[in-house]
Amino acid sequence: MKFNIRNLMGGLVIIVVLAFVFLRGDQINELAATMAQGAMIPLVIAILTQLCKYISQSFAYSFSFQAVNETMHPKHTLPLVFGTFFLNTVVPSLNLAGTTLVVDDARRRGIEPGKATSAALLMQITVDSAFATIMIIGFSILALTVGLSPIWLLFGLVVIVLVGAMISVMVLGHKNPDLVVRILIPIARFINKVLVRFHKEPMAPWVEKTVKSFSSAAKLIVQNPKTTLKAWGCSLIASCCELSAFCLVGYAFGVAVPESLVCGYVVATLFAMVSFTPQGVGVVEAAVTVAFTAFGASATAGMAIGLVYRGIVFWMPFLIGAILIQTTKTFRPKKEKKEKLPDNNFNRQRVRAELGREAAEHKAQRDALRPSAVRESNGKEDLQSGKGEHASSPDEPELEEA
Repeated sequence: MKFNIRNLMGGLVIIVVLAFVFLRGDQINELAATMAQGAMIPLVIAILTQLCKYISQSFAYSFSFQAVNETMHPKHTLPLVFGTFFLNTVVPSLNLAGTTLVVDDARRRGIEPGKATSAALLMQITVDSAFATIMIIGFSILALTVGLSPIWLLFGLVVIVLVGAMISVMVLGHKNPDLVVRILIPIARFINKVLVRFHKEPMAPWVEKTVKSFSSAAKLIVQNPKTTLKAWGCSLIASCCELSAFCLVGYAFGVAVPESLVCGYVVATLFAMVSFTPQGVGVVEAAVTVAFTAFGASATAGMAIGLVYRGIVFWMPFLIGAILIQTTKTFRPKKEKKEKLPDNNFNRQRVRAELGREAAEHKAQRDALRPSAVRESNGKEDLQSGKGEHASSPDEPELEEA
């Protein structure tokens, strides 16, 4: 049987999904039983609102690529939204593991790796900064009402530091790309040593080219502040949709205090980001219960809200991501039929220019290879048929012989 890397990766995805269902499948039965105890209409609206979050994030990805003068349609970025969630679940990394999927998918679409990295980093900055905005509001409410726990404050500072670090990388690529090159060269050498140790070919030089592309992309982001602001706005809308879904779940189980719902959402999302378990499974539920009991809600209601909310924001995108990740260019490396794109599309303009050059070269080669006798005979036939330059018109009188 011919080896197919796509089938191998698809098989790995299936294995991971089955492993999660086997290890945490008891939550699905418990989730169904708990949802039956709440009001069904708010829960249905919560699911639809959560889906709106992912659609908004797909537009945020599209604007992030526009900020670096590249085009990615939202219908292409939507599978990346679910695919990155799937990878971030399998590999907990403060929501940064899915960046490799975005960069590889964009690279296979003809986008330079440096630009793709900048767009993915910008997207992650907008996501984390939008949540940080809501987190600051939630922590302010906590500090003014029941008090702010030092542990929650510490986790909040982790998010702030993470956003600051990503912004610093972007600024450093714009202001001092040579320093980035000096940092990455030892890493590239170490990777090549590991590859040689395992009898693999070393990687081709990539540091200078990638950093140059990354630096130019960072400059483009600075030059396109409106597009960058649009990406942040879409990420903020996405966070508001998720907050609304959490509040609807709380309302379905009888909790209608705005302060407790906002703070419960902040705690749930924060622990999902910094937890060492995949997407905070098992940890978030306990943290949400503690947050609700701090506002006087019953522990039973807190546990029900945490379980149902986690079912909506974990199992739904996880299972959808396992399916849609198969539609990304990483899992479908074969060349597909080109789609018709608008004339202002940067990728289309680049492709059209390359096709024009290739057509001109092929025409010149055909003209050079045509036999001279064929060209002369074609010229004589044109003269005889009246297509030549000196052929007389039928309306002109013939010259009389002297």
